[in-house]
Amino acid sequence: MGARGRGHAGGRDFPRARACARFPARACVLGRTGFRVVQHVRASRRGHPVRRRVRGERALLAGYLRDQRITLELKCSGLDAGAMARRAVEPSDLSLLGLVRHLAGVEQKWFRGVMAGEGIGRHYRSEREPDGDITGAVADPAVVAEAWATWRAEVAFAERLVAEAPDLGVTGDDGGEPIELREVLVHMIEEYARHNGHADLLRERIDGRVGQ
Repeated sequence: MGARGRGHAGGRDFPRARACARFPARACVLGRTGFRVVQHVRASRRGHPVRRRVRGERALLAGYLRDQRITLELKCSGLDAGAMARRAVEPSDLSLLGLVRHLAGVEQKWFRGVMAGEGIGRHYRSEREPDGDITGAVADPAVVAEAWATWRAEVAFAERLVAEAPDLGVTGDDGGEPIELREVLVHMIEEYARHNGHADLLRERIDGRVGQ
């Protein structure tokens, strides 16, 4: 085969380097799995290789969004109501509890409102309190518990909608303009990534915890 190495996919040979360039990682191997032969190999934090087979678009986007949701939970784990509601990065009025409430509303808007067409008012917001999701995040255990319950209910609804959609090309109504489910998923990944960056700073200021 020579130094470059060759693989086989869909009846065609192609250079190993070309395959690896499509899936950048610390390492890349080729192996036969039906018509798809590329396996993504990366080094884990402990130095052990983690192999990830090529996934379809739905599983890929849903997986990245699930990871972002888990990150939010990890950023908030082990905190009492006072810490969850603490405005730890002055002068911002953001808190971890405010982020949970805000993201519950974001989930509701895009999956229930835009994609499912449910005409319901957004969680924690009103005409009188347009920023109620943030400003209403108070240090009350009942408020914290309710926020998590609401967020988890909206996540469960979203996951069912994505799983049951015939394909990611189905459209919802975004203020009179059609929008595909795939774009909503990409937007939600971006939304969580942005706010998880906020959560990083908040958690570090609260108790010094970093990571996840």
